[in-house]
Amino acid sequence: MLPRHVQTLSDLLERVKLVQFSKLRGIHGHFCLWYSTLSTCNEMPKKLNKFEWKPLVTSFNELKREARLKKKERQKVHETILQPPENGMLVKNLIPVAHEVFAARCELLSCVSRLVNYTAIYVCSLCGEVHVGHPPHKIKTCDVRGSPSSKEHSWVKGGVEHVLPLVESFHLYDRIGRAVSHNEMLEVDRIPAIVELCVQAGFDIPEYPTRRRTFPVYCVAGRIIDFEKRFPKEMSLGADIEAHGFWHKKKKFNKDTNSMVMHSDDIQAIAVLGMKAWEKMCTGASKLMEKYDVQTCGYCPEVQVGPKGHRVRNCQAFKHQMRDGQHAWQKATINDLAPPVCVYHIRDQQGNKPLVNELKRYYGMLPAVVELFAQAGAPVGKNYASMMREDVAIPEMDEEKWVV
Repeated sequence: MLPRHVQTLSDLLERVKLVQFSKLRGIHGHFCLWYSTLSTCNEMPKKLNKFEWKPLVTSFNELKREARLKKKERQKVHETILQPPENGMLVKNLIPVAHEVFAARCELLSCVSRLVNYTAIYVCSLCGEVHVGHPPHKIKTCDVRGSPSSKEHSWVKGGVEHVLPLVESFHLYDRIGRAVSHNEMLEVDRIPAIVELCVQAGFDIPEYPTRRRTFPVYCVAGRIIDFEKRFPKEMSLGADIEAHGFWHKKKKFNKDTNSMVMHSDDIQAIAVLGMKAWEKMCTGASKLMEKYDVQTCGYCPEVQVGPKGHRVRNCQAFKHQMRDGQHAWQKATINDLAPPVCVYHIRDQQGNKPLVNELKRYYGMLPAVVELFAQAGAPVGKNYASMMREDVAIPEMDEEKWVV
């Protein structure tokens, strides 16, 4: 009985300590909040090591359970009813969303291309880290092969491609057809993954034709059966419609979408417009990805829009020799299509002082495109509040050593 009473008394003492500590934090909450050293940037994607696998959207147990169910269904010789877009048809209520996402992407590129002329963009020539604003920070985080022993960055001028990295995908003429093989690697066009997602969801681009079915396909015993003719009678196979090989066209699609002219000279208005376009593109793309599958490699940034990944053996990630260069496909997220480049957030009161290495635990972070718009005067949404860490006061250098 004695050990049980001792355990009970120890539990009571722990509870009393927690209550007293909570009261103390209530009285001096501003002190604990200002000088908190706990990281609150939980929403930013973790930077993985070269040997780490990307986090799965669906767990392994759930994937194995779905595979067992599909195997049982294939053993039964009966028709499986497929719903759009699995049957080759479009989801009608998502067609306007595809048009909105494509328009938001064009608007976003135009805003970023204007703002980079007014806000300095720096990129490390060794590790590729990005900094938005002048002067660049002095935080010693350059830890790659060839970097100096001091771990200081070697900054050079950056551009739009460092704020908005371009993620490409093979363009599919038939999204439920066979995957792109390794021999077709140079014959099939690669376009931005966001654009390919919009095309498969119902946005038509003359330079990149895709097959629009009028009748759905059927699944019998696990096999896809297409009763529709490959080219209906009213559609003639001309020189501009091919299943692959669009790369030889003289008209470049990216130049057309990036050349949207903005006549406004108000930098803050452009930033506000760009922030809305960024949020609209991410929200709309996430909604499209709920119905239209997107695949990504678990080791490298490769993305393929469609129900299955391609068979091109160009993976150069960790131990790719053991896989013969093949990708380890898994379900993608919005961060795979529009990767948010993590940069340190610069507050208004900091002025032209560079961020120092001794106070790096007090700084917040933001996606590079959001930080670019924020420095131009655009208000930042509430969903980025915990990343910015505006509620954490940055002490002076002589005060930092007294902070516990």
